[in-house]
Amino acid sequence: MARFKLSKYEQELKWFALVLGILSTIAIVQNWYPFTMFISLPFCLIWIYCAWLHTEKQLKYVNIIFSLLYIYGIIRYFLIE
Repeated sequence: MARFKLSKYEQELKWFALVLGILSTIAIVQNWYPFTMFISLPFCLIWIYCAWLHTEKQLKYVNIIFSLLYIYGIIRYFLIE
């Protein structure tokens, strides 16, 4: 039951994810690399969690793939820079 501890904050998490999504879009448009990855990773993690609450498999797996890509990009950024 540990994964459901934040379920009472699901709506707040979704609003926070919306703010992160908007910030990520602004970062992309403004070409603020690498901030796009740092902002988008928590966005994806929130949606993975929310998908787990409601067993939305497609949303969960899409966000897992994007999270792995962001983690790869962040690691690559720190190793190359």
